[in-house]
Amino acid sequence: MDKTFLDFLIAFDSRPDSVRLRRRSYELLQVGPGNRVADVGSGGGTAVAELAGLGADAVGIDAADEAVAFAREQHPGRRFEVGDALRLPFPDESLDGYRAEKLYHALDDPAKACAEARRVLAPGGRIALLGQDWDAYVIDSDDPALTRTIVGAAAADMVHGRVARRYRGLLLDTGFDEVTCEVHTAVLDDPALALFMVARLATGAVRAGAVSQEQADAWLGEQRNRAERDRSFFAVPLFLAAGRKPVTPS
Repeated sequence: MDKTFLDFLIAFDSRPDSVRLRRRSYELLQVGPGNRVADVGSGGGTAVAELAGLGADAVGIDAADEAVAFAREQHPGRRFEVGDALRLPFPDESLDGYRAEKLYHALDDPAKACAEARRVLAPGGRIALLGQDWDAYVIDSDDPALTRTIVGAAAADMVHGRVARRYRGLLLDTGFDEVTCEVHTAVLDDPALALFMVARLATGAVRAGAVSQEQADAWLGEQRNRAERDRSFFAVPLFLAAGRKPVTPS
């Protein structure tokens, strides 16, 4: 996780709609003073700082040393630790809340991560999963067929690029109850953010062998031209699923 990507996360997280969506995830977690909450895949640490501001005993877990170092610099006095989402550094039933945002698409085994969340949650503890489906992006282009090919190939190039559409099923299969799922859409009207994302998609599609570098470059050229003319459109559906660990064993 390089500095450029962390800067992108901070910029994306600073958007008003991102702020509102994080707040919604805290509502679904029913965060209150003294609650023990882990934000897994904590990245730049924004959520941990906000959870702590709500009175929670919050800790951020991230697999990347550089992300943890960056978060500690951004939010001194808050807790961040290096850790693995598939082997969390918490005892059984030791947390009241578990939150993971824009993480499960990068994990080798999302189902195992969800089971690990259930392990560390106390009975009645709550989980919130938030992220984008990489195959559901809506991008305006002069070449819709090529755009569809690039988006689909980039999703396939991810470890689990379509996992967000499975969040509800994952929670149910893992034994959570009171499961809900919401869809919120972000429109990237900031040209820099939109171009960062289309560049990632094009790189993934080339890596997957779905398009040539020349096709990707031409597509990116069109997207840059649109951005310069304030005619770009990039919409990101974000899925927010939540559930509760049953109070009595199922």
